[in-house]
Amino acid sequence: MAKNATLHRPHMTVVLAMSADGKIADGMRSPARFTSSADRAHLEKQVALEDGVLFGAGTLRAYGTTLGVSNPQLLQLRQQRGLQTQPVQIVCSRQGKLDPQLRFFRQQVPRWLLTTATGAQHWKLQNDLVVNPFEQILIVNSLTKSLDWHDAGQQLIQLGIQRLAILGGGELVASLLEVDFIDEFWLTVCPLILGGATAPTPVEGEGFSEQLARRLELLEIERIDQEIFLHYRVGSRK
Repeated sequence: MAKNATLHRPHMTVVLAMSADGKIADGMRSPARFTSSADRAHLEKQVALEDGVLFGAGTLRAYGTTLGVSNPQLLQLRQQRGLQTQPVQIVCSRQGKLDPQLRFFRQQVPRWLLTTATGAQHWKLQNDLVVNPFEQILIVNSLTKSLDWHDAGQQLIQLGIQRLAILGGGELVASLLEVDFIDEFWLTVCPLILGGATAPTPVEGEGFSEQLARRLELLEIERIDQEIFLHYRVGSRK
C-alpha cells in the first residue's frame, strides 16, 4: 500500500498471449482463440490476484465478454484475502461508444467505465437506462492522444484499486508504458505464426526509440506443453 500511495496509482501487470511472431490477433483483429486451456487457467489465476482488470473498448468489442473468476480455489483465496468475489472489470473508452447489448453487460461482475466527460455524456445519452450497468463512471481529462493517466491512477487508488491486470489491447498498453505505469508483463508465447503488417502486437502506438526503450528483467520462465510463459519486471528507460 505504501508503494502505491507514493506512486499515486495501482500496481499494473500486463497479461497477454501472443503468437511466436509477437501477434495478439490476426490481421483482421479477430478474437484470439489460439491459446490452450493451460493459458486460460494461467490468465484466470493472474486475474484472481488483482483488485481489478483494465481493458480497452476494442478488446471488449472483439470478445463481447470478460473473464471472471470461476475456479473455486481461486475464489476461496480471494475471500481469504478479504477481496470481493470478482475483480472490478474496468472498460477504458474515450468516446463511451459501447454496445449495451454485449454479453459483458449481463455477466455477474462489477463494471466500471473509465472515460472522458464527452464519453460519459455520450454513454448516458445513447443508453437511457433505468439501471446503469456501470457501478462507477470515472471521468478523466483527455490528452492529445490518450487519457490523463496520472488523474486516472489517483482516482483508482482512492477507490481502493491497488493492483490492476491490463488485458489489452496494444494501444492501451502503449499509452500506459508511455507514462511508465506498467510494472510487470506476463506473456504467453503460443506455437503458431500469424504474420501480417496490420496484425496487432502487445504494444502498439508510435513505438519507442532504442534509447527510450523499456528494459525488462526476466523473473521466471515456464514451459507447459508447447507454450512458454514469460514473467518480466519492467525496468527504467535505457
